[in-house]
Amino acid sequence: MTFPKVVSLSWGQTKVQGSTSTYKDCKVWWGGSRAWDLRETGTEHSLGVQPTDVKEVAEKGVQTLVIGRGMSEVLKVPPFTVEYLEKQGIDVRVPQTEQAVKGSE
Repeated sequence: MTFPKVVSLSWGQTKVQGSTSTYKDCKVWWGGSRAWDLRETGTEHSLGVQPTDVKEVAEKGVQTLVIGRGMSEVLKVPPFTVEYLEKQGIDVRVPQTEQAVKGSE
């Protein structure tokens, strides 16, 4: 199983290796990726990423989870979401999205 790399990133468009889709926002993990619609769980940029937003990826057995904060760093990641992940033994990183993608290369 390989980690799919982000092959291109621009405002509102992300292409991930192995996917034929172009994502606005996405979740990427070892062996896969999918679109992430913030409205699935009622998440808003100001409210921030909730534990329910990261639960799916956390359950895939990741050891490190990188949560991009958006191109302009508008997406919040509240401390309780980080704590939720850390309690599961997951290392959490919260950079600006372009930096997150560069770090995965």
